[in-house]
Amino acid sequence: MDNLTQDNAGVVQEFGALAPVRIGLPEQTRSQSVRALNRLLAHTMALRDAYKKAHWQTSGATFYELHLLFDKHYEEQVALMDALAERIQTLGGVTFALAGDVAGESSIARAPRGRESAHAQLERLAAAHETILLDARPLARQAADAGDDGSNDLIVSQVVRANELQSWFVGQHLALRPERG
Repeated sequence: MDNLTQDNAGVVQEFGALAPVRIGLPEQTRSQSVRALNRLLAHTMALRDAYKKAHWQTSGATFYELHLLFDKHYEEQVALMDALAERIQTLGGVTFALAGDVAGESSIARAPRGRESAHAQLERLAAAHETILLDARPLARQAADAGDDGSNDLIVSQVVRANELQSWFVGQHLALRPERG
């Protein structure tokens, strides 16, 4: 048995296929929402990992404060991942779950392997939040226009609000940095 056949042994639903669910939404709407939510899930997984890396590797005068903040934001991103994944499953879809899926789908820049300054970490995290927010808002409108109120609500009330708040917290740390002349 070759690796591909062996890897697919036991697969009960192919990625991209929709299982029949009775939630009052047409297949096309569910399919569109699953693709959008999987993209947000990939971004969220990338951001979660960036927060954990920053948590482990932060240093400097604000070490303790940032160490705690990064871990708090990491945990909040984990909760968002779970909410997104459950919505994808509710729609009959299959979620991204592996690092390769995230790398292939998310446009959030990966951090270098080496240790970055706290400022570089904060800048990277702020950019990641902005990427998510720039993707999330139009996806929420598309879900609403298609009649998928559940996905719209999730994106607006959880993804957008959490990322706006976290972005603000990160931005406040960047604002404390002295101006250079």
